Amino acid sequence: MFKGTGTALITPFKANQSVDYGAIKKIVKQQVDSGLDALIVIGTTGESPVIEFDEREKIISLVVREVKRRIPVIVGTGTNNTKKVIELNKQAEDLKADGVLIVNPYYNKGTQESLVEHYKFISGKTKLPIILYNVPSRTGMNILPETAVRIHKECKNVVAIKEASANISQIAHLISIKPDSLSVLSGNDDQTLAIMASGGDGVISVFSNPYPAQMKTITDSIQNNDLKKARELNNKYLSMMNALFVETSPAPVKYVMSKLGLCENVLRLPLVKATEKAEQLLDKEMKKM
Repeated sequence: MFKGTGTALITPFKANQSVDYGAIKKIVKQQVDSGLDALIVIGTTGESPVIEFDEREKIISLVVREVKRRIPVIVGTGTNNTKKVIELNKQAEDLKADGVLIVNPYYNKGTQESLVEHYKFISGKTKLPIILYNVPSRTGMNILPETAVRIHKECKNVVAIKEASANISQIAHLISIKPDSLSVLSGNDDQTLAIMASGGDGVISVFSNPYPAQMKTITDSIQNNDLKKARELNNKYLSMMNALFVETSPAPVKYVMSKLGLCENVLRLPLVKATEKAEQLLDKEMKKM
């Protein structure tokens, strides 16, 4: 789907809780102008569980229209209802998205075999390229490396995996056994350097919401085999990357984006704004940036 930096976009809301489509246009322009490699909309960072079907249509249409095919637009469509995933995939396909990001089915907690069957069923009902999304801390399920490779081999349009298990040993093992046709993307900003240096292809980033050019420079440096520069930049920005997860994302990144004048600091329940303590830490890190 892409190599380098893809941004897991926030979904901005107005004070009345409605989607702020004007802010989306502003954010998308900033991202594209910064040279980003892909945009991921309505994923975890975009508060996907609380975005209604009609809102999804407007958001996807707007982003696709604003991007004008300059970079891939990938839509988060994963839920724990296989039938619902297929419906969301069709919506993304109809709206001319370039691919879909499908998180493990959460709460149901199946087996590795059930994961294979889930993705096989979905794969057969969409033409879009699929990125698997492994985030056990949120789903309660872990795609093992052998399972990811098997899914890729049995599903022609499964082209990548976003790896947010935070288990570097597992990710290194996956990279060592996967075919070249399966891309591995970091799902954690602070592990991008390690994953790409091991053979990964890029990152789906939260940090690049407020700081797209900075994250792009890190991944470009790795791709250009300038690991010295990549290490220096990674060390420079690491404390902000971590601060953006001091509380449940996307609360911290929305606060930072609001301070930069890109959106209002509004989330939808069950999430709430970052605490005052978190805001103080983020203010400190913003001054460093």
